[in-house]
Amino acid sequence: MASITGSPALITLRQLLSELRKQSSTKKLVENQMARYVLTEYRKYQTTDQQLCKAADEMHFKAKSYYDYLHFSRRYKEINTEFKGKGERSVEDTARMVGFKLPHDPK
Repeated sequence: MASITGSPALITLRQLLSELRKQSSTKKLVENQMARYVLTEYRKYQTTDQQLCKAADEMHFKAKSYYDYLHFSRRYKEINTEFKGKGERSVEDTARMVGFKLPHDPK
């Protein structure tokens, strides 16, 4: 079993803090209450290599789940605002949105 300071857990912590920074109104993590809580929990479940601890794996799983939730909810909002219905669109706008070009009229 991996400890909290192990590579996968550390990568997940960095991803989670990065996602919190992207969604936070304050850019400094020191001022972010959620980031402080996450760091406190990571320190709380820190283990050494000699100990086998189920809580460490559970903490990594929870952190990965929180990261996935934050990341995909942010992506959902981005995609929703990009493709949100804006009423009736012209044929040109629709073609451009999906990556096509209309042939030009030689008038």
